[in-house]
Parts: sequence; C-alpha cells; structure tokens
Amino acid sequence: MPEEDHTGAKPAAAALGLYGKTGTGGITLIEITALILTLIWLALTGLAVFMFEPRGSFAQPGSALHLIVVLIAILMPVAMIWAVATAARSFRMMQADNQRLQAAVDTLRQAYIAQNQSHSAVSDTSLAKKLDEIITLQRKTDTILATLQSLRAPKARALSRPAPPRPEDDNQVDLPLGTPAEEISAPLERQDFIRALNFPETAEDKAGFAALRRALSDRPTAQLIRAAQDILTLISQDGVYMDDLRPDSIRCEIWRRFAEGERGQSVAALGGVRDRTSLALTAARMRSDPVFRDVAHHFLRLFDQMFTKFAETASDAEISELANTRTARAFMLLGRVAGTFD
Repeated sequence: MPEEDHTGAKPAAAALGLYGKTGTGGITLIEITALILTLIWLALTGLAVFMFEPRGSFAQPGSALHLIVVLIAILMPVAMIWAVATAARSFRMMQADNQRLQAAVDTLRQAYIAQNQSHSAVSDTSLAKKLDEIITLQRKTDTILATLQSLRAPKARALSRPAPPRPEDDNQVDLPLGTPAEEISAPLERQDFIRALNFPETAEDKAGFAALRRALSDRPTAQLIRAAQDILTLISQDGVYMDDLRPDSIRCEIWRRFAEGERGQSVAALGGVRDRTSLALTAARMRSDPVFRDVAHHFLRLFDQMFTKFAETASDAEISELANTRTARAFMLLGRVAGTFD
C-alpha cells in the first residue's frame, strides 16, 4: 500500500495519550506529609515509652503483654497514616486520569467538528480530484491485470489451436469452440485466495505476490481484491491501518451464521474492532465523504457475496485464517460503522 500523509490524524494521535502513563510518579506532598506525621508519632511514642513508668504487673517491662501493647501503640497509627496517604494518592491519580480522559474526548470532538466543517466547505473541484484519484488507482490495477493476462496468453493460444484429425472410428465427442479461459483454467486454491486477501507483507514476499497473481486471474476474486485495495488506500489517508487493529477473536460458528444470512445480535460479535479512534475517524469519513461511502459499500457487498460462497466448502481453520487477513479486518471495521451486523 502507498504511504499516506499522517498529518490529518494529529488530533487522534493526541487522543491516544489517554492510554499513556499518568504523570504522578515520584514523591509528592502526600508522601512528605505522611512521612512527617510518622516521624512525629514515633518521637512521641518513644518519649512515652522511655519517660513514663508502666504500672501494674501486666505491663512490666520485658513482659509479652507489654511488648504487644508497645508495638500496637507504635505501628497501628503509622499504618493508618500510610493507608490514608495511599488512598489520597490513588484518588489524585484517578483525578489526573479523569482529566486526561476529558481532554481526549474534547480533542476528538473538536477534530470531528473541524472535519465536518472542512468537508462541508469542499467544492466540486476537490470532489472531482478525489474521483480522479480513484480512477487512477483503477487504471493501475487494470494495467496489472493486463500484464497477468499477457502472461497467460501463450497458454490460452495453445488451448485454442485446432485438434489434429482423428480416425473416423474414434468415439470421442468434439468439445465446442470458444470455451472461456476462466472455465479452462484450474480453480483458485483456497490458500492462495486467503493469502491474496492479506496482500504481500513486504516487497520481498515472493509467495505473497505469487498468490496475488494467481488470485487476480480469477475474475470474481480480482474484483474483490481491487475493491479491498481501493478502500484500504482511502482508509490509510486518515492514518488508520489494518496492521494496527487487534479485533476480538470470533468463533467460526458466528462467521457461518453470517454466511447463512443471519443478522442482528447473533452475529454482532463480527464487529470486533474496539479501537475507538479508528471507529470515530472511519464513521466521520463515511458520513461526510460520498466517494468513500460508495467505495466502502461496494467493498462490503463484494466481501459478503464472496464469503457466502467461501463458507460453503471452507473448514473452520480456513475461516479463522481468512478472518485474520487485512481484507477481513477492513470488513469488520466498515461493517460495524455501516451497521452491517445490526
């Protein structure tokens, strides 16, 4: 995927500071006060022990009861002082986290309002520019497909050569001419299909590129891959990347229910993306950008159709592997934003 400018995601990056460490480390006034009170109490109890003579046989110096009374008199108030200090420090940390949470929410709210205002002021020229970008991406993909088709051309020509004449007593029936190349070629293997939906990991991922080339030779799969590439490129413009998402682990049974047409609470777990920043940015883009919205719905429709056929013959392990691809993560993110699983 091409790298995009991350400057548009600065408010969201600032909001991520919510999950950082709270700046309340070190010795504070609470600890200093507790330490002073502890020293004062120890000094007072020391004076009381050494200056006042105990009376009664039960409190004679050296006796077990006397030792217990002295330890309780010394340690109990000290423990209470530090318990209060610990509670005060915890309360202060909770206040600081509360303030950071409120600041993060305010930052996201301001970014959302600013984004809506900027999109409302976009002219027809900027909209046409976005359409041109989509068309450019489409042309690049078509060029790749044309290259792959040229690689397959010698095989197609070999298949289209007329068969040599056979003896008259041959009982074999001639096949009709003009059979499409898609029907002649072997079906795409599921492992290649899954690997292609995850896209190559790096420029040196030869196995990933080989699987992608084989997947692009299958027309329905090529349509899904092009739609996935378009939506992932648009999502990355907001600084949202599928490698950064950690969706919930979903049982294969729920995926199969979705493939069978169930909707509502029984399949709501498919919207397992919990990253609030990614959800907020994608939802705002979905509402304000008609081009993004059209591309997203086109991708969701193709993925739905593909997975319905895939689940008919796929094993649970293959469904789990597919669910971990970048394309499936994009489907979970966009499906939750668009209400596909409601």
